[in-house]
Amino acid sequence: MSTGRFAGVGVGPGDPELLTLKAARLIGQADVIAYHSARGRQSNARRIAAGLFPTEVIEERLVYPVTTDSTDHPGGYTGALAEFYEESAARLAAHLDQGRDVVLLSEGDPLFYGSYMYMHDRLSERYPTEIVPGVPAFLAATALTGSPLVRQTDVLTVLPGTLPEPELARRLAGTDGAIIMKLGRTFPAVRRALTAAGRLDHALYVERASMPEQRWQPVTEVDETKVPYFSLIVVTGDSLNGPRSRNTTETPEMSAAGAAEAGVSAAETSAAGVAELLVVGLGPGPGDWLTSEAAAALAEVDHVVGYGPYVDRVPQRPGLNRHASGNTVEVERARFALDLARRGEKVAVVSGGDAGIFGMAAAVFEAAEDPAFAEVTVRVLPGVSAVQAVAARAGAPIGADFAVLSLSDRLKPWEVIERRLRAVAEADLVLAIYNPASRSRTRQIATARDVLLKHRGPGTVVVVGRDVGRAGESLTVTTLGELDPAAIDMRCLLIVGASSTRVSAAGVWTPRYVR
Repeated sequence: MSTGRFAGVGVGPGDPELLTLKAARLIGQADVIAYHSARGRQSNARRIAAGLFPTEVIEERLVYPVTTDSTDHPGGYTGALAEFYEESAARLAAHLDQGRDVVLLSEGDPLFYGSYMYMHDRLSERYPTEIVPGVPAFLAATALTGSPLVRQTDVLTVLPGTLPEPELARRLAGTDGAIIMKLGRTFPAVRRALTAAGRLDHALYVERASMPEQRWQPVTEVDETKVPYFSLIVVTGDSLNGPRSRNTTETPEMSAAGAAEAGVSAAETSAAGVAELLVVGLGPGPGDWLTSEAAAALAEVDHVVGYGPYVDRVPQRPGLNRHASGNTVEVERARFALDLARRGEKVAVVSGGDAGIFGMAAAVFEAAEDPAFAEVTVRVLPGVSAVQAVAARAGAPIGADFAVLSLSDRLKPWEVIERRLRAVAEADLVLAIYNPASRSRTRQIATARDVLLKHRGPGTVVVVGRDVGRAGESLTVTTLGELDPAAIDMRCLLIVGASSTRVSAAGVWTPRYVR
């Protein structure tokens, strides 16, 4: 017996008239129609499509065991849902094995935050499968409000309201149009994030779009205690009312014109003020490693300029303008920041770790040599460096004299790097290695190891710190002879010990004395 066909059919946001012709045809031809529902509630997907059900159709109601994070399942919320999806897939597979065609209804679109996907993962490789797209709820919402969502080159971002509040605020500040899904109990945090991103006044709340009871109102007027699951927020691209470079994750025009386009007045700094540019070290990762001085400074500035991942680490708040760019335009973004400061803006250039160690501080001082920025004072705020963080995790490997070297040959010839490696090795200094490898530089660390081995024994202690201070951090203690270059990438920092560096039960350390 041949198996039946499996179809994931989007039924749209609520109005049966928004069903596609293809969806209606497959529903009308199905042997089995399945749909999800919460315990004790009717399925909204079934309500939408019920008028198309064949008379003799078999219905499979897939009832969620939980709809919140609270459960006594031994595997927790995730375990309870995984078990439910396995059981649901088995129920549908039994019909398919009997040659019955199964249609699984999905509110909106099957592949847009839909439960269909979990059945697709389990069944699509075993049975002939078809997916019928549906109208997602956010398009019904924009139609209801009559709000143009995005135009021309605007960027649209779809965000779950379950994101951490700071992350949600950052993403709202860095996009043109936005849709926020999954509200309900998350609504208070979502409203605070909209406020922090400066988007609250133009945010529209839509409830049950395209259903008979549909309604919408400004987010500022919503009663947060009465927000149902079938609701979302629309933030239109038009609501920015100005150039997107004021809150951007794209490379700004790094020039005086770019600063002007960022919404900055062309007027010179007032006589009463002092043009100042802050260069702030954010530390290696966790917020706990940001100094109080740096945190206070970032709370006062109006513009943050830097490499995208570092700008992302600055919490969004009302009035903060973000200017992110790539990692190879240091001097250009320094000039951009200096020009903002020259025009009287409060600006911080941010850098990971300590800005003075392979960070943005040197690039800012290089750009500041231009006489055009003579009136701008540059102030550098120190941060916890990556070498300090890795050393602290290991113990005290830099407790004596040490050197710091970058293996990146983007700004200096490899011959210079190799000469410095030899000098450090001959001097028997502890060596911290930044930028040991990247996707385009895979041989340098192997070459560096070979150079060091000409002057150091294979038993020399090596500490490899990866993503220290971040999720998934690891610390490996090995030796120079056993160091595997293939295991090293840009997320690593290495500390190569001196001949006196040792490993004890307490950790890795280098004696302060030389005998």
